[in-house]
Amino acid sequence: MKLIIGVRGTGKTKQLVDLVNQSANESKGAVICIEKGNKLNFDVTYKARLIDATKYGIDDAHKLLGFVAGISASNHDITHLFIDSALKICDSNIDALGDILSALDELATMGEYECTLTVSADPSACPESFKKYL
Repeated sequence: MKLIIGVRGTGKTKQLVDLVNQSANESKGAVICIEKGNKLNFDVTYKARLIDATKYGIDDAHKLLGFVAGISASNHDITHLFIDSALKICDSNIDALGDILSALDELATMGEYECTLTVSADPSACPESFKKYL
């Protein structure tokens, strides 16, 4: 699992979009990108599954974890899972996001897919639980 962390305007989403599109073009399995809202509709290739977390009531860290677990359980050909604006999806609760990172990593390991999240935050202000994934 990998975290892309930086303050607003540092190019995190652009980097994520490039990774999603590259993965979707090279993958023989499913590439999934979870976002808050639908701002990536025109940037992400049709080959990737783009999911708006707000349509499913995902508004905190534990709901996000459950949602990812459900996606992982129902789709066995995932090669890449991306989550854009993970902190915003988690209602800006950085500690709660930190609490679920190891569980997200375990799901990715168990499902044998790569997981990448973007987090809008000052890297120096992130909890210790983030450092393993930088």
